[in-house]
Amino acid sequence: MSQTVIDDSRPQQRFTSLYTDLSHTVRDLGLLKRRYGYYWTRIGLVLLSLGGIVTGFILLGNSWFQLLMAGALAMVLTQVAFLSHDSAHRQIFDSAAWNDWTARILAGGLAGMSIDWWRGKHSKHHNAPNQLGKDPDIAIGVVAFTPDHVASRTGLVKWLGDRQGWLFFPLLTLEGLSLHVAGLQHLIRRDATKLQRIEAGLVVSRLAGYVTVLFLLLPPGKAAAFLGLQLALFGVMLGASFAPNHKGMPLVPATMKLDFLRRQVLMSRNIRGGVVVDFLMGGLNYQIEHHLFPSMPRPTLRHVRPIVREYCAKHKVKYTEVGFFESYGIVIDYLNNVGLRARDPFQCPLSAAMRAPATS
Repeated sequence: MSQTVIDDSRPQQRFTSLYTDLSHTVRDLGLLKRRYGYYWTRIGLVLLSLGGIVTGFILLGNSWFQLLMAGALAMVLTQVAFLSHDSAHRQIFDSAAWNDWTARILAGGLAGMSIDWWRGKHSKHHNAPNQLGKDPDIAIGVVAFTPDHVASRTGLVKWLGDRQGWLFFPLLTLEGLSLHVAGLQHLIRRDATKLQRIEAGLVVSRLAGYVTVLFLLLPPGKAAAFLGLQLALFGVMLGASFAPNHKGMPLVPATMKLDFLRRQVLMSRNIRGGVVVDFLMGGLNYQIEHHLFPSMPRPTLRHVRPIVREYCAKHKVKYTEVGFFESYGIVIDYLNNVGLRARDPFQCPLSAAMRAPATS
């Protein structure tokens, strides 16, 4: 790759052309067509599942078996979040308005999350995955992604940061609560738009109604256990579907300019595993293809994968794909490298290429 980057007098233009060629191929094959049957079926199954959970909740009454309902609800709400993600990316309908309102109703009305907040954050991630100062998914937070982030910490926060790899999955139990809080903070601002106020009404009504029903129909202890388990499992399921896609891939310096093809492929990782992994990760296991074609319907991603993989091999662009469990091992090791060993675990290959001497 260093030879490609250095010896080409206009690499940006050449790689831009490469993506254009790939995009035309995919479009000509009809791989961007809408999959209405798939999505209406998924939405219908989600609604039926929620109805079944509500029925089971009422029939069980005052029982600790309600915790099984909490686990089932967490799984179904994770699928709701995946559908709202797809709709926010305009994968479901041709109409932008239909996609936006579907995403808003699914996320706000069913899952109690703000799609407006999430979409703003997620769009920045798609524009510059793993780029320091630009990708909010690697910004300073509970988990540190660079040694500089760890070095700035003190006390208990530093202790947690030093062990963040081992604590990663326990920390994910708080992700569901964090998503609800961040969304509400975004929606209840004084300068919120009309649509944001409508969404705030959806989110607040859903969250308040959910908690009220729990504490009206169950004793406080069981209600709290139900709520805590559901939020914890929801956070783990959702966070675990996003984490392997970019964590442990190279970090890009803030000032580096990259063409679209390499920016999306080199910083993303696919996860193997078949239909089970497809379900658990909501199609996000085809992360490279999703980043290259964000509006491509979820079920089509697996069909375009061999095309993208062959294309990347032909043009010597590294295509990363690992197994399901291996991916989490990589994430944990990456975070421990940043924390315990306080060193850069990965160097951007493009930076190394730019510094490497040209060869003839």
